[in-house]
Amino acid sequence: MSHLNAQVVKKVELSNRQDQIIEIVKENGPITGEQIAERLNLTRATLRPDLAILTMAGFLDARPRVGYFYTGKTGTELLTEKIKQFKVYEYQSVPIVVKEGASVYDAISTMFLEDVGTLFVVDTHSNLTGVLSRKDLLRASIGNQELDAIPVHIIMTRMPNITICHRDDLMVDAAKKLIDKQIDGLPVVKETDAGKEIVGRITKTTITKVFVELIMDEY
Repeated sequence: MSHLNAQVVKKVELSNRQDQIIEIVKENGPITGEQIAERLNLTRATLRPDLAILTMAGFLDARPRVGYFYTGKTGTELLTEKIKQFKVYEYQSVPIVVKEGASVYDAISTMFLEDVGTLFVVDTHSNLTGVLSRKDLLRASIGNQELDAIPVHIIMTRMPNITICHRDDLMVDAAKKLIDKQIDGLPVVKETDAGKEIVGRITKTTITKVFVELIMDEY
């Protein structure tokens, strides 16, 4: 998504002239660009940038040889529609994984060094077999002195108790899973004959970045 399109789609406050254009189209649409310009005592060339912005933002729609007409949607509705188009593959990050045979000590070290809240456990084919949370590792650590002797596959959460998502899933659906399951991260998987190959991750931080990007692009 280009910066221009992102900025236009999320722009809620319009200029006075753009508000005037919307009102004219509301009352008279479909109406041509020349007719709008005539009502405002301006040239068609002068209005072209405003019409382009309003069309790209979704406030207006246009049809060849027909003209412009009002879509009837508010800025909030247009923003909501845009958010609902975001796909997981656009925002997924590299998954942090450990092998099934790794020790709890190794997993704790990896979680600390990578600064993540969730580790994904994989087999030799990079297929997802388990998930480790901070709570899992903390629980395993309490009262145990030999953490390097405990393999993670003993304490990890296994399928089918792992919540997953796919590359083409909507970000809003991934966010809902994080909230509903009260978890920090989701593995992004690709279905293969050998199992569920992990190809990415979506976290609460990812969701936060999406909304920060939406807000910052408006400035």
